[in-house]
This record gives sequence, C-alpha cells and structure tokens, in this order.
Amino acid sequence: MNKWKGKSKGTILGYRIFVWCIRNIGIRSSYVVLYFVAAYYFIFEKKSNRYISYYFTKRLHYSFWKTKISVFKSYFTFGKVLIDKTAISAGLRENYTYEFDGIENLRNLLAEKKGGVLISAHIGNFEIAEHFFADIDFDTQINLVTTDQEVTVIKEYLESVSVKESTVKFIYVKDDMSHIFEINEALSKNELICFTGDRYFEGSKFLEGNLLGKTAKFPAGPFLIASRLSVPVVYVYVMKEKNLHYHLYAKVAQNVKKRDAQGLLNSYTENLESMIKKYPLQWFNYFDFWDDID
Repeated sequence: MNKWKGKSKGTILGYRIFVWCIRNIGIRSSYVVLYFVAAYYFIFEKKSNRYISYYFTKRLHYSFWKTKISVFKSYFTFGKVLIDKTAISAGLRENYTYEFDGIENLRNLLAEKKGGVLISAHIGNFEIAEHFFADIDFDTQINLVTTDQEVTVIKEYLESVSVKESTVKFIYVKDDMSHIFEINEALSKNELICFTGDRYFEGSKFLEGNLLGKTAKFPAGPFLIASRLSVPVVYVYVMKEKNLHYHLYAKVAQNVKKRDAQGLLNSYTENLESMIKKYPLQWFNYFDFWDDID
C-alpha cells in the first residue's frame, strides 16, 4: 500500500529544466514541454496511476476513458502549477492575473487582532498566495505548519532563482511538540498560521472524515490545534484557471464549536469536497488516500 511519507517528490534537474524553459522560451511555451513529462508519468508511474485512477473512477464516477484522459491531464496540470510557481518566484508575477473571493474574510480576521488559522489542501497552488496578497494590501506574516521535509538542495535552488525572498515562515512539526509554542507565539503577534489538512502519514495521530462518499484518514493536528484556539478559522485555496489566471478563495469556517476537532474536520471536508468537484484535476494526492486499494 502506497502511503504518503511526509515528503514531496521532485528533483533539482526538473526544476532547472523548468527555469531554463521559462527564461528561454517563455511560460506558455514551457507548458508544451509538459506533454512529454505527463506522458512519461502516464506510461511509467504505475502506482500513482492506479491511485489517481481510483479517485476519478470510484470517487468521481468517471467512465473508463474519461478516467484515462483525466489521469494524463492531472499530471499535465500539476506540471503547469509547478511552472507557474517557479515563474512567479523568478520575477514574472506581472504575467499573471487573479481574482479573489473572500478577501474581506481575511481582513476581518486580522482586524480582530487575535491572529488566525488558515486551512488549505494539496489542491491548486497555495504556495503562490503571498505574491497575490502583496497586490491587495494584505500585510501580515504567514506561517506554514508542515511535515514536508523537502530536499534542502531544491529549496536552496529555488531561492537562488527567486528575485524576492519569500516572506512565508515555516514551522516544522516536531516530536517534542515545540511547534505548539511557535504557533502560539505567532498568533500573539496577530500572524496567520496555515495548515494543509488533507495529508495524514503513517504513525501520526489522525481523525476520520467523509470525503467524496467514503471515509478517509486526516491529520489530527490541524483540527485539534485550530479547534482549541480562540481564533477564527478560514479555508483558503489558490486555484489555477485558464491561461495565466488564478482564483483565490477564502471562506470562514461556520458553526464550529470550541474543542470540537471532529466538527471542524467535517466542516473542512465539506468545503474541500466542493473545491474538488469544481477543480477535479487540481487535487494532487497520488497515493492510496482512502486505504481502499489492495
């Protein structure tokens, strides 16, 4: 059974190719290269093909051929998201446009001066949010809580090609729970804490919730922490639209009781499901999410 291990895939060679293409043939032309990359994954990545096919066939009820086409498109879309992230970091933000649903929710959250919790998912391209926030006078520190121990050389390379240093701070989940103190300190400064709530990995605490008609495991941390803090919770997503356009969403979690982690998870899965159905090709979980494949 293929489980998520808390680490993202990727090689520095892949990112170097993206940067070369972006600088020499442009963003849209770089997308053409992805046809070959997507074809490679479609042909040779048997395990991830199997898991993402299950998502399309069993959970979204696609036909056989629609599933096959969607698997290829999923890899292709994921590649475009990575190219966009690299291009924007490399100083090409002006090539992109965006629209925002719910910016008032984030402004109201900050006006309360309690800090706040943002919960996102591995859908769309949330990592580029800070570049768009700068355009809407959204001046606050975002702290991303993560277990993703991404290869250091990749991070160093992306920082080396970036024209502007990222303002997002990372809070890494630690066994000694010291990340809790970092979270509380950030909230005391009216900063935002961001979690991704859709990737549980083996050996960690989890909660169970329903997504797309079937029970799955979700990381307990984001929902336990967020439900125990007296701060607002907002679901946020940055979704790719046609061409070089992005759509940012922010919706306040409604009717969630304090210390009710399960209730918060249920609210989150309902909201996430609506985004998945709207953007089915942009949910990038290429593993056995529902524990349902032998």
